[in-house]
Amino acid sequence: MTEIIIQTKNQEKQIALIENGKLIEYYEEDKEYRRREGNIYIGIVKDIISGMQSAFVDIGTEKNSFIHLKDILPKIDETKEKPDGKAEISELIKRNQKILVQVKKDSNDKKGARVSSHINLPGKYIALLPNTNIVTISQKIEDKKEQERLIKLVKENLSDGNGAIIRTSAQNKEKEVIQDIKRVEKKWNTIIQTSINPELKEAQLLYKSENIIEKMLMDLADETIEKITVNHPEIKKELENFKEENEEYTDLKIECKQQENLLDRYDLEKQIEKRLNRKIWLKCGGFITIDKTEALTAIDVNTGKYTGNQSLEQTVYKVNKEATIEIAKQLRLRDIGGIVIIDYIDMNCEEDKAKIQTLLETELKKDRSKTQVEGFTKLDLMELTRKHICSHKD
Repeated sequence: MTEIIIQTKNQEKQIALIENGKLIEYYEEDKEYRRREGNIYIGIVKDIISGMQSAFVDIGTEKNSFIHLKDILPKIDETKEKPDGKAEISELIKRNQKILVQVKKDSNDKKGARVSSHINLPGKYIALLPNTNIVTISQKIEDKKEQERLIKLVKENLSDGNGAIIRTSAQNKEKEVIQDIKRVEKKWNTIIQTSINPELKEAQLLYKSENIIEKMLMDLADETIEKITVNHPEIKKELENFKEENEEYTDLKIECKQQENLLDRYDLEKQIEKRLNRKIWLKCGGFITIDKTEALTAIDVNTGKYTGNQSLEQTVYKVNKEATIEIAKQLRLRDIGGIVIIDYIDMNCEEDKAKIQTLLETELKKDRSKTQVEGFTKLDLMELTRKHICSHKD
């Protein structure tokens, strides 16, 4: 059984995704903290830093946002992060120029938001990629015929000059996908019309991204969420409105229990507290440690108390296997984003390393966030990247 629990207390909202009594995802939303990731603005270029191929853009927030050359150049391939060629940022944008941008990473105490001119406008079944011809599909849709059908369907229904990422929820859908394309393109056309208004002289918010709960429901549209329990009638009303607008949630039960501490269920408070632990023990007796730095997250795998009763190779493989399953869970539970480096216990057998990588890729498919497993480096460290579901305040 999959359910969502939303507990509101004072200015804070605690949101938990539960699967058979186990905490799968957890978020905290503070009313005073304004999440901007995904928002689309008309910004004004303030300063150009040629030496860094970057610029500062005023989007109407306390701090100017930051844009890099690669986020201005046309995107030819969704898989490429580095720009081709030798373009100069000063040739592409000028000071005081208006520019349409989307927040890709929220601001924090030290830096302004990171923005991009590469817009990604999410719908239920597709994410629209304006000004590209890229049509790509979720890796979680593995059936080749279904991939081909959906790509053909989307290409036939997209307007010229638009691309799309086909979401997992589009699987086995047709009419719904076409309707979603029309809906998202209409939203995009409204944004464009507003952005080209000559009377618009200052930075302005043109599109506000969905909140954590809406994003969760949209991302999990292809899964069966049986129930949402809240402790505030206003939240219940908002969810009832969302349910009315989205026919796939007709059977969703929404309950309000005002006098109850919802986190008492399934021992949730203990599960929430445990997710902050640096060390996580495995069933076999081994353990993993998770250390987050500004640049990356390092995860170390240790045999701990486990000695095994077979060969050293089999002992090492068993710990690494259990660790892999736990690591995939922890990445989702803690919403760890950016570069992740896993230091597995050394494996001499190439076949075992291949099995571990395949298992990691399989387990990460359960995660609704975008992940990319790069494989073992020359130093035998596993490298992967994961995109935050929600931006963080730290």
